[in-house]
Amino acid sequence: MSQNCTSSEDLRTYQHLLYAVVYGVILAPGLLGNVLALCVFRVYVKETKKAVVFMMNLAVADLLQVLSLPLRIYYYLNNSWPFGHPLCMICFYLKYVNMYASIFFLVCVSVRRCELIVRPLNYNSSRSKWDMLVCAVVWCVVCLACLLFPLLRTPNIQQKNSVNNEPYKNSHDLFCFAELPTRSIGPATAWAIVLSAELVGFVIPLAVIITCTCLTAWSLRHPSSKVIPDRGEKRKALRMVLSCSGVFLVCFVPYHITLPLDFVVKSNSLKDCALINAILRWHPITLCLASLNCCLDPLMYYFMTDEFRRRLSKPDVSDGRRLSHATGEYMRTGNTTAETS
Repeated sequence: MSQNCTSSEDLRTYQHLLYAVVYGVILAPGLLGNVLALCVFRVYVKETKKAVVFMMNLAVADLLQVLSLPLRIYYYLNNSWPFGHPLCMICFYLKYVNMYASIFFLVCVSVRRCELIVRPLNYNSSRSKWDMLVCAVVWCVVCLACLLFPLLRTPNIQQKNSVNNEPYKNSHDLFCFAELPTRSIGPATAWAIVLSAELVGFVIPLAVIITCTCLTAWSLRHPSSKVIPDRGEKRKALRMVLSCSGVFLVCFVPYHITLPLDFVVKSNSLKDCALINAILRWHPITLCLASLNCCLDPLMYYFMTDEFRRRLSKPDVSDGRRLSHATGEYMRTGNTTAETS
């Protein structure tokens, strides 16, 4: 039904222009911000316990997507993919690896900051090794789960538009990414994949982030002897958890709202042309919003992490050494709940 409601050429032109502009805008700040983040966190990873391991992995996930953007921009500007099907699938795959790795590492940052405020005495040196194990598990699960996205696409031999399964007018072009045809699978299997992605990749992480935000805010309003007495430290933790929530809401909520709607359109289950056109034009916008986390995450590091801001303003190696020395002296005074600010 959707082929009677929208022109495949008009839709393709709209999508290519949108993607080329958005990816071009986020390329430079995303690359610079995440490279700087990795350089800074490499210095501070052993000097603070404020979820730096998780933020480093979040920066790696963002950097993986940013490195694929030049090829995406080339494709959307030239309407052709001359780099071969394997490289197309790698770039397509990295998009979803970045999205879901970012979601889970935002959850990890929120949980860690909440835990350090609510139960600070539970953190010890062994927990840092546990954090690294959690990161390894996240990468393994995300990389394996996201293999479904490229595996469900067929090579671009048929030269058909995945929106309505009809050939483009310029059939000599080589297609890539979401324009590749989708393999034939049963409706039950397709719905199982979509609903699993929504539940595991969106609903559960959203619930965890909201819970961490509420617990951190509650600890600020209801202090007790078991939590950190420094209200300034609590406020910093709350700002970090809130910033994780903000990035999640801006970047990932819109996409996961339109994802099942886009699936319904592409399965030809809708008959309302106005609704079909709205979904087909809004879904690419939400996909662009999901890509903005590459730029928003470094901003979160800068404005919400004292270590990041201090390192950029005083890039001497001696500053890091003085910070480490001061931290050691402070910890030896017996205040085991203190953190490096």
